[in-house]
Formats: sequence, C-alpha cells, structure tokens
Amino acid sequence: MPDRARVRQLAQEYLRKGDPLGWFEALYQEAESGDAVLPWADRKPNPGLIEFWKTHRFESSGQRALVIGSGLGDDSEQLAAWGFPTVAFDISKTAIENTRKRYPHTLVEYVTADLFHPPPAWIGNFDFVLEVYTIQSFPAEWRAKVIAGIAQFVAPGGRLLVIARGRSADEPEQMGPPWPLRLEELDGFRRAGLEQESFEEYAEPEPPWVRRFRVLYRRPNESP
Repeated sequence: MPDRARVRQLAQEYLRKGDPLGWFEALYQEAESGDAVLPWADRKPNPGLIEFWKTHRFESSGQRALVIGSGLGDDSEQLAAWGFPTVAFDISKTAIENTRKRYPHTLVEYVTADLFHPPPAWIGNFDFVLEVYTIQSFPAEWRAKVIAGIAQFVAPGGRLLVIARGRSADEPEQMGPPWPLRLEELDGFRRAGLEQESFEEYAEPEPPWVRRFRVLYRRPNESP
C-alpha cells in the first residue's frame, strides 16, 4: 500500500491556507519528479467501475459523460471505449498534461478545471457523471460543497456513479486524506435533486480489504 504521509502533509498545508484543491497540483508535480507517489494512480481503470458495468450497462452512444478529478485518465479512457463522448477534468494542470502524453490519440476531451468554478456550459449538461475517490479527498467541512458541485453537472434524466471509501456512522473519522464517507453524507446528493437508483457496499478482494460504497443516482426528467 503506498505511503500516504506526504499526501497528508501536503493536504494539511493547503487546508491551513484555505485552499482545499491546491495540494493536488503540488503532489502531481512531486510525483513527476519522483519525490512522491500518487496512491490512487494504478494506471488501469478502477475495478469498482469495471464490476459496475458488468451488471449495470446502459446506453452510451451519444450520451455525454463527465469524469470528476480524472487523474491520469484511466477511467476516462474506459468510458470512451464504452462509447461515451467523454469530457474529463482535473484541478492539476500537470495531471492533465501527463494524461495527454499517455494517450496521444485519445478521444477524450481533457480539461484543467476547478470543481468549485466550472465552465458554466457544463452545468446540467451531462448524461453520465463519474466520481471516484474525489469526495473522500476533502475533510468534513468541505464535503457538502463538493457533493453539491458534483451533482450540478447531471442533466435531467442523467446518472451519476459515485465510488468512495465508506465507514459506519459510529466509526471515528481517521486521519486523511482519504477520509472515508458516512452514508448520511451521501444524502447530500438527494438534497441536490438526485434519486438513488442502486447502492452497493463491498470490500476490496485483497488486503487491506478497504470498505467501499458504490452508488448510482439519477436526476428525474423535468416536468413538461
């Protein structure tokens, strides 16, 4: 399991500055120079996403997809391979640049963007939104804002898939990031106008058997 000490140190430095997003770029720069490790960069699509698609396939042709915090692009490329016209963004300019180098012939539109200040044209404009491990990168006081920011991208009739570390309501919050989420926190998506279509709880198949939540939401179609 990757050493997360540097991740936590950087995150705390930027959180003290009131900048919960700045540490991502700092970490990607250090990883590029070999001074740090990206704990989430497996350089393959998330296994939870692959498992989800085996049992939850739906129409992808012409259905615009958005990937939140796209990292090095593996999940984004998988969505494109499944037929989604895909936009993917990350706050880290270095992450986006490295992704374009990894996939020089990509069909994905990779963009450097801020979740809290996204392009206005993205609001309510995606049929499928993918969020993997972004919410858990923020401490409790920021997570409601992050959840609302993610929900706003889902078009009427569109879906959102969330994959995150989970914890029970009575389990104390550990030092992070990552900060595992409680189910009650995910209710923020319902307050943002989404309906839950499915919920799954599972553990990684190998040690340390991390607990995961995988939740599919849908925004109801607008009334005529």
